[in-house]
Amino acid sequence: MHTRMRTIIAPLAVLPLLLGLAPETPRTPEAPDRADRLAEVLADRTTAEGALRHLTALQRIADASGGHREAGSPGHERSARYATARLEAAGYRVSHQPFTFSHRETTAERLTLTLTDDGERAVPVRALTYTANTPPGGLAAPLAVAGGEGCAPGDFAGDAYRGRIALIARGTCTFAEKAANAAAAGAVAALVHDNVPGDTPFTGSLSDPDAGVIPVGGLTLADGRELAAADGATVHLELEQLAEERETFNVIAESRGGDPDRVVMAGAHLDSVREGPGINDNGSGTAGVLETALRLADHHRGGGATVRFALWSAEEWGLLGSRHYVAGLTDAERDAISVYLNFDMIASPNHALFVYDGTEGPAGSAAVTEHLVASLAEQGLTAELTPFGSRSDHAPFVEAGIAAGGLFTGAEGLKTEDQARLWGGTAGEPYDPCYHSACDDLGNIGHEALAANVRVIAQTVGRAVWQPEALTTAS
Repeated sequence: MHTRMRTIIAPLAVLPLLLGLAPETPRTPEAPDRADRLAEVLADRTTAEGALRHLTALQRIADASGGHREAGSPGHERSARYATARLEAAGYRVSHQPFTFSHRETTAERLTLTLTDDGERAVPVRALTYTANTPPGGLAAPLAVAGGEGCAPGDFAGDAYRGRIALIARGTCTFAEKAANAAAAGAVAALVHDNVPGDTPFTGSLSDPDAGVIPVGGLTLADGRELAAADGATVHLELEQLAEERETFNVIAESRGGDPDRVVMAGAHLDSVREGPGINDNGSGTAGVLETALRLADHHRGGGATVRFALWSAEEWGLLGSRHYVAGLTDAERDAISVYLNFDMIASPNHALFVYDGTEGPAGSAAVTEHLVASLAEQGLTAELTPFGSRSDHAPFVEAGIAAGGLFTGAEGLKTEDQARLWGGTAGEPYDPCYHSACDDLGNIGHEALAANVRVIAQTVGRAVWQPEALTTAS
């Protein structure tokens, strides 16, 4: 998911530069003092305890809604109503932005490996969302192991994949890109095996209903290795999903009295996967954003930039809520957004402290990275940079040329020895062992990570109210 990480330690001597204004930044004389005061107040008053109250509410909602808060379900709608009620009571202008999406429900997931000596063995498989269906009764074909990670046409060289089922390693590029390359080489289906250990096949999405050109299933790392060793053996694959249109909505809350031409946005996705309540992914980001909004309303009475908080829906279906929002912006509305801050999974139990690498993003993003790194350093914590990628709701904003940044504490990836020395925890284990699983509940929250990141969110938003330009101006 995330590669090319590098550690950034902000020396204390440079923190005033990282957190201050560049000389040319336009501002009123009083803006720095106001920004510092509001940032300090919010950092102190926005707490992990406050965020945990929201997480407890989301857990109760999931428990009463079939165990999840998936987009288009009662669990998501109840979660959205919970957030809406609190934001409206705090004085925000709250709107719901509806949209429809193609919901899929899997009705068949079967994979059988046929070996000459040992007969048949059933292999657990998970249909990726938006996969094409196999023919009725499934299809049987020989395996062909892809080169690399299936992210380039050259990983499927020659005619070796024609009429076969391609076996591909997870990583680097999207599942849709892997499937498209396999299909172009003549493969009739694709199996993607995980790149980290796990007991069950991972859940994933092709992100677009039109991306399912061939059937695509997910496997565990162990099963992928076994199938790779049986290259050329025949497998029988059956994947089937029923499709229906469902409606869901984003929750957008906006402060009153701010400058409409200077908008600071902070967002998190509110939906979970169907497999669990989604308390870390992404109740944690939701709780951090919601608690920051409520405390901002307590301590700021207007003026400065407009602050817009967004709780996205259908992120787990391919960032659909944030993509719908960005696609609907006029040129003027897009240009008015000074920065978008994204918070997705900020409390993994075996946490990292990742900050998105803004050097890869639009103008101003690198400065956002500096600020977030410095804010963690003020707590005595070291950040590690990670690529933006396309797996969370910052992606549509980055693609639209809007300065962006955010925090992330790790998903299914494995913590390294160096990271364990930096932040504690267990090397060789996933950052979140319950990623996209039923056990992503209140017991899956890393409290130290939650406290550190909630403080950064509040401090960043508080400073940006009076100095949005400073957040995106290099020191």
